[in-house]
Amino acid sequence: METILVTGGCGYIGSHTCVCLVKNGYNVVILDSLINSFDNSFLKIKNVLLKEKISNKGRISFIKGDVRDEAFLERLFSEQKKNNKRITRVIHFAGLKCIYESIKYPLKYWEVNVQGTITLLKVMKKHNCFSIIFSSSATVYKPNSTKLLNEEDILKPSSPYGKTKLAIEDFLKDLYESDKKNWRIASLRYFNPVGSHFSGLIGENPKGESSNLFPAILKVLKNYQKNLLVFGNDWPTKDGTCIRDFIHVLDLAEAHIATLNFLFSNKPQYLTLNIGTGKGRSILQVINQFNNLEKGILKYNFVQKRIGDHPIIVADNKLALKLLDWEPKRTLKDMCEDTINNVKSK
Repeated sequence: METILVTGGCGYIGSHTCVCLVKNGYNVVILDSLINSFDNSFLKIKNVLLKEKISNKGRISFIKGDVRDEAFLERLFSEQKKNNKRITRVIHFAGLKCIYESIKYPLKYWEVNVQGTITLLKVMKKHNCFSIIFSSSATVYKPNSTKLLNEEDILKPSSPYGKTKLAIEDFLKDLYESDKKNWRIASLRYFNPVGSHFSGLIGENPKGESSNLFPAILKVLKNYQKNLLVFGNDWPTKDGTCIRDFIHVLDLAEAHIATLNFLFSNKPQYLTLNIGTGKGRSILQVINQFNNLEKGILKYNFVQKRIGDHPIIVADNKLALKLLDWEPKRTLKDMCEDTINNVKSK
């Protein structure tokens, strides 16, 4: 049974992916600094597995630590090997992820995201662990309002956050080129992960600021904020609001399992894939879906556009559909319904 190290595994996407990994027969070691997640996340992951009647005894563990700490990582890899649970592959979620915060604190973002990844890869190589899935982002692209974004489109991130993701992708390509016989690497460019586990036990709960729609919706649903702020109603779209590619977090988690299988079954390579639905939904469509589920649950106001926003960002996901044994299955209704259930379960 393989052991997977999941950095940032107590976070939103990480926690859902850890559940999927255990369900699919992997041992999981979670490494998380808890900078952007909570210490009860690990307990919630175990509770989800318990509710789904999946044995996790000795199959999942949590260690608090920082990927920038090379000595700590050395000990972690060595101890796992000593306990006959050698880390063979890594899924790397750990990092800071708020676009607007990154504009204010670029030093912090470059240090945590880039330095942390380089340190992790140094230790992986030393311990003959040559397989990694990197959590990248659609923010690496130069937005294009006329068509879906595919993996060959122009890469021109507009924020320090996006620039750190692209820098890491470039570094991973260099690493693969340096040793093509060993490295199996995939950079998954996420579009807009939303929703929560259908049990309601785990969902999105960022510690810091977030510039994304669903965390803002959560503030309204939890009564932390009276109305949702919608940034602009005169964009060049059908209803005047921005269009995004929202993907259910469980579909995204399952894409990681499919990517692990693909990397294992094929020759060493460097792979870049868009992970989205290929369908755009406007902000008003999302709001209306919430209000169709529960009348008046989501009140909103239109406010001035934000600098740096773009009218349409939607994935061309054909390459992922072609290469992976995977496709997104869950609907916008599922995304909104599971978000409501997660709030109500608290």
